Amino acid sequence: MIAPQIQQLSPEVCVAPQLDPTAMAWAAQNGFKSVINNRPDHEGGPDQPTHAQMEAAALAAGLRYAFLPVNPAVQTPQEIARMAELLAELPKPILAFCRSGARSGKLYRAATGG
Repeated sequence: MIAPQIQQLSPEVCVAPQLDPTAMAWAAQNGFKSVINNRPDHEGGPDQPTHAQMEAAALAAGLRYAFLPVNPAVQTPQEIARMAELLAELPKPILAFCRSGARSGKLYRAATGG
């Protein structure tokens, strides 16, 4: 597993493009405590790892895992509120991911007012 392209948004939150299940062990080894998956299943076709695969790998690596799939173009007020809840309740540091990392970053900024 080559280290994913990580963008740090705050001291406690980073975002990344699509991760694969092996990245969960990498994330745990690099100090992350939680992962948020913002990408809907099958958005990228049959080769995209599913939420269930990612969750199983995260839990096996000792990470907390949350699935908050959001549309790339629009994040609803409910999705933004749920992201804020996850950011408040999950152990930190947190690694959030989507297709490119941009959607997770937008969701983070909307949820934190940053």
